[in-house]
Amino acid sequence: MTPAIFGLAGPVLSADERAFFREADPAGYILFGRNVENRAQLRALTDELRAIHGRERLLVSIDQEGGRVARMKPPEWLAFPPGEAFARLWDLAPASAIEAARANAEALGLDLAEAGISVDYLPLLDVRQPGAHDVIGDRALGSEPMQVAALGRAILDGLARAGVTGCVKHMPGHGRAGADSHKELPTVTASEAELEIDLEPFRILASAPIAMTAHVCYTAWDADNPGTLSPFVVGEIIRKRIGFAGLLLTDDIDMEALDGTVPERSERAIAAGCDLVLNCWAKMADMTGIAQRLPPITEAASARLERALDLTGRPSGDQAALLAKRDRLLDLVAQA
Repeated sequence: MTPAIFGLAGPVLSADERAFFREADPAGYILFGRNVENRAQLRALTDELRAIHGRERLLVSIDQEGGRVARMKPPEWLAFPPGEAFARLWDLAPASAIEAARANAEALGLDLAEAGISVDYLPLLDVRQPGAHDVIGDRALGSEPMQVAALGRAILDGLARAGVTGCVKHMPGHGRAGADSHKELPTVTASEAELEIDLEPFRILASAPIAMTAHVCYTAWDADNPGTLSPFVVGEIIRKRIGFAGLLLTDDIDMEALDGTVPERSERAIAAGCDLVLNCWAKMADMTGIAQRLPPITEAASARLERALDLTGRPSGDQAALLAKRDRLLDLVAQA
């Protein structure tokens, strides 16, 4: 198995993609708006991916956060609020915010499970900091670590109730970044003591099944490499200080924060200690290069992948009732 998650070019697989995926046997797939048209089409696509590999338990993933990051959009699917909505409710009634976040995540997860999607890249555990770039912004669950962790746990629980595995991101923290890592490498110059604030939500939720790294350079830890490519950040900060023992995958390896070719970056990420490389853009040359350069998935990473999929595929819940509960709680902010 290739330790990579690959993107797809369109709403149906091409013959070349089908043949390549069968041969390369990637650990999973990621879907974007270009892959999503309607419910029947999307379910047929995810069913075909499973058929290629002959296994029902397959990592088929998406960024469906709510707010401005949503690949499945109205009118075919529901719109969901961003993390900031629950942060505002927390300021008024923390217990209600937790319950609203859980209900929202379960309702969102039911849409994903129906489509055959097993992993959602949610929740963000990035602690929002004043003056940082808006790439996180209203996606964040707040600026206080315990609050972020509590709401993040509720989201993980809600997704799991719907049969979907969540993924905490962007470990070890993107909330201070002064630049958008899609476009350039952010450099964070905070001290180790200051960075403890960023680590705290991830430490509290270190038992999460999946985590995504941050393409951010932290000068206090490694002034020469972004977190994703840093053996120190992955080995010492993520695995030891945070204590994360789950499946660790990179943020999109094609982002402009990183240098070198996509296959070279992928090789460096695996060498740094990441379990899987996330490659989103379905460029056949890049995917082929990754498959050629990377070693097979390790036994440890394979076991983490299997554990991460343990809760998938058993959806239950009344979406209408969940949405009504969420909206009733979120309305408390407007009434205050």
